[in-house]
Amino acid sequence: MFFGLNKLIKQILPKRLFYRALLIVAAPIIILQITISIVFFDSLWIKTNKGMTHALIGEIKFFLDAYDSKEYNKDNLIELFEEHHNFTVKFQTFGNLPDQDMERWFSPMDRTLRRELKARSLNYWFDTTKFQDLIDLKIKYINGYFEFFIPKERVTSSSARLFALWITLPALLLIIIALIFLKNQTRPIVNLAKASERFGRGEDISEFRPSGALEIRKAGFEFDRMRKRILRHLNQRSEMLSGISHDLRTPLTRIKLQLAFIKDPIISKKLSEDIEEMEKMLDEYLHFARSRSSETTENFNISEAIVSILNKYNKNIIKFKVEQNIKFNGRKNLISRCLINITDNAIKYGSKVEINAKKINKNFILTIEDDGPGISKNEYENVFKPFYKINKGRGDAKSSVGLGLSIASDVVRSHGGIIILDKSKLGGLLVRISLPF
Repeated sequence: MFFGLNKLIKQILPKRLFYRALLIVAAPIIILQITISIVFFDSLWIKTNKGMTHALIGEIKFFLDAYDSKEYNKDNLIELFEEHHNFTVKFQTFGNLPDQDMERWFSPMDRTLRRELKARSLNYWFDTTKFQDLIDLKIKYINGYFEFFIPKERVTSSSARLFALWITLPALLLIIIALIFLKNQTRPIVNLAKASERFGRGEDISEFRPSGALEIRKAGFEFDRMRKRILRHLNQRSEMLSGISHDLRTPLTRIKLQLAFIKDPIISKKLSEDIEEMEKMLDEYLHFARSRSSETTENFNISEAIVSILNKYNKNIIKFKVEQNIKFNGRKNLISRCLINITDNAIKYGSKVEINAKKINKNFILTIEDDGPGISKNEYENVFKPFYKINKGRGDAKSSVGLGLSIASDVVRSHGGIIILDKSKLGGLLVRISLPF
């Protein structure tokens, strides 16, 4: 029960920090104002109106009793009441009260009038909306009725409006001030979240300046320190591996020179093939390391980039459908290399390739399908490992170094995206890439 209630509360509560903080600040103010209004309305305003209405109906009852008495001149009595009691009296002979009920059930003034008139056993009709400042009250009398035009100030207190104004305006002012301060306090958190998102997608962040409260500043400083440590680590790793790859060229060159002195052609051929494969691995990795370390993020038309790459292939093999004018913020050359690697694999192992690119919600979706032999499900994770090859039966293993899908996966993940392998409707492999905007 408590778990279900807790879940319901979480669903009702706003998800963003700004609105939650606003709710924490505004809710007590609103509850306090409602409580004060109810207490005032119940204990002061209603009781005051009830007393004023009771006194008014008492005056009207006294007037009717005096009008029945033969001791008073009726015309003088009407003039006397109009002069001293501040309301107008008219007697309509041979008239009936209106049939239309003009009472408002939600109006405290109407309810109080109705109760007092019923308590005095009077046959009545009144309308509090016909005039802005007057109440039209009709009291049945013999064959006609008395019509009283009574100022509304006789039954209601004007202090209620002033009280409502004085409790509403300060509350609104406090909430507006709270909005301004909350916006200033949540803005640094939003900036930190955006910087983290951009860094997670591999974008360049020139300099992040923490701001806001002390705790938010501390989180911002720690994020900036972490960002710099990660960048330093990545640069050192790339430089170290690039250096190792570059240094390996010297012994490989010496080995190639030594091959010239080997008289056995079979052994010489096998060693040459191994050396060529190692050189291909080194060239592949060095090219990738250089492009990744030097390229910066930019906003470019990814649709045009994809079409430009695919137009270079044989159109009899590749069929593609690309949604036009899709802008993307990322590393153009790396994304192009990712597409080339996957497309080359599809062409290498299949005779028919279909490529689709489109924007869905806030993601760019790219799918590449082929009719080749495909990959078994238990190998989906392994093929993303560097230098991994499934078997020699899948094409010519000597022409592959096992870095194509690994580099493609690294490029996609560095942009905050995901790459998924699945069974193609063509019978081969399906590669689905999702990149967030």
